[in-house]
Amino acid sequence: MGKNRSLRSLNRSPLLKVAEEFFFESFKSRGELGASVSVWQDGREILSLAGGFIDRKKTRPWTAETPVLVWSATKGPAAACLLHALEREGVSLTTPVSVFWPEFKQAAKDAVTFADVLSHRAGLPALDASVLVQDHQAVAAALAKQYPYWALGEGHGYHPRTFGSLLDELVRRVAGMPLGQYWQTYFAVPLGLDFWIGLPPERHEYVAPIYPPKANAPQRNPDFYQAFLNPESLTARSFSRPGGLESVASMNTPEARSTSLPAFGGIGTARALAKFYAMLASGGALEGVRVFQSTAPMSITLVNGLDRVLLGNTSFSAGFMRDPVDGEGLKMRQLFGPSLTAFGQPGAGGSHAFADPENGISFAYVMNQMEPGVTPSEKSMGIVKALYGIRAGK
Repeated sequence: MGKNRSLRSLNRSPLLKVAEEFFFESFKSRGELGASVSVWQDGREILSLAGGFIDRKKTRPWTAETPVLVWSATKGPAAACLLHALEREGVSLTTPVSVFWPEFKQAAKDAVTFADVLSHRAGLPALDASVLVQDHQAVAAALAKQYPYWALGEGHGYHPRTFGSLLDELVRRVAGMPLGQYWQTYFAVPLGLDFWIGLPPERHEYVAPIYPPKANAPQRNPDFYQAFLNPESLTARSFSRPGGLESVASMNTPEARSTSLPAFGGIGTARALAKFYAMLASGGALEGVRVFQSTAPMSITLVNGLDRVLLGNTSFSAGFMRDPVDGEGLKMRQLFGPSLTAFGQPGAGGSHAFADPENGISFAYVMNQMEPGVTPSEKSMGIVKALYGIRAGK
């Protein structure tokens, strides 16, 4: 690790001060309510910031120990669960899903592999059946019967909701336990992570409520937002089928918090999410605990190009989002910093987390005041740019 670093050690670097100043400025001029950020390098936390309030009345201060819903940033930990289960059982990513889930053979899906599911190319971003996302058994049965929206080899498309249900069912089939339980057993408990995919009732009182965006949709990627508002489009269907828990307010309910929702229901702290990615950035081991024998598949791009659901360029490895690259192999954006090995997963409204194995860095930002959009907001990206010394406008 670190032989070809593009970034020197950040510990005591002036870049940390710039990042800190940007973080606290967000509470003054960018409308942040409560937030925390955690940055690790070489297995140690080098930056931990928290500020603002848990509630809009500003009566409960936000601390580094405040857990909050991170929306789709849950997908990273969820994907790690399936990858870990496959590694433990010696199962290749090229194995057809139907080997473990025979019912999945229906509707021309017999050739779909674990790699296809993990890289959002399985063609199952939405369901025709009317089922609730909270009802795992019903969703799994519907997924087994669902015809793909495109054939294998004909592109990829982000699976906002079904991704979690697919992973949950596959972890159950491979490892014999629900994904939320698997996360606690092999990740949260061994690494000491305050992060849950299905929050215990006794933890509910500590969770910060999430608040919907105050502004309209951002101007970037207008094709996506136009499609998102068209209920007949694949984009809109992908974000609403399976149904249920479609409003921000519904995600603050005890039911939503306690339900295992591996695609968008994870609740935890910035430190926990960053520490998880610190383990991945360190080759699969942290603080004497080895979780993965290899994390190489997470940095290897499996799909790159126009996304059928997000209607912009995206890139995915086995389970993680990566920055898309152009025909010359250059990054088209830097959500995960400048390194070509970096991978992670943002969440709707502004939560963001990733690993940068090349530089031994991990990053996580969580907050309760959402911004419009499904990609990281200025509040988190400003910190990322500061850490890497990226000039404004890049």
